Amino acid sequence: MSNTTELNGGQEGTMPMAPIIINGQYIKDLSFENPTPLDSLSNSKEMPEISVNVDIKANAVQDNTYEVSLSVSADALRKDQKGEKKRLFLVELEYSGVFTLNIPDQNAIHPILMIECPRLLFPSARSLIATVTREAGFPALSLNPIDFAELYRQQFLKDQPMDADGATSDSKKDH
Repeated sequence: MSNTTELNGGQEGTMPMAPIIINGQYIKDLSFENPTPLDSLSNSKEMPEISVNVDIKANAVQDNTYEVSLSVSADALRKDQKGEKKRLFLVELEYSGVFTLNIPDQNAIHPILMIECPRLLFPSARSLIATVTREAGFPALSLNPIDFAELYRQQFLKDQPMDADGATSDSKKDH
């Protein structure tokens, strides 16, 4: 198969390869716990406390091809009549994708794997979480959008030593 196409005017040229190719997306693991289904059907006026955790992992599959896994867990707790917190539900999803990166700059691969690839996976993971919670008899849990770039910055800055000026040692090397 050729990467050549005919351009306007009959000239031949080479189409550039897409920088990110999504080879496939899939549910790697999905778990839903509903430990007290009868209690969850009661009309409690108490709003549940829902904590959501997100984790991202990337593994090389072969040259320029990576599996990226977006793990999302949502734990819903509500106080019972005695004031004790009881679990309404726990949903855990590991949603993955296989991506081929045609990126010449090797320094850009890690941020793309940790920012752009999860951003592409998130809408499907969000939809799955909403569907599973709804089908389990709860209101659909609609996750708020996630700023993966900000999460990456927070993680990157956390891991970098800072000097008195608030600059990381890596940022000084670039300037």
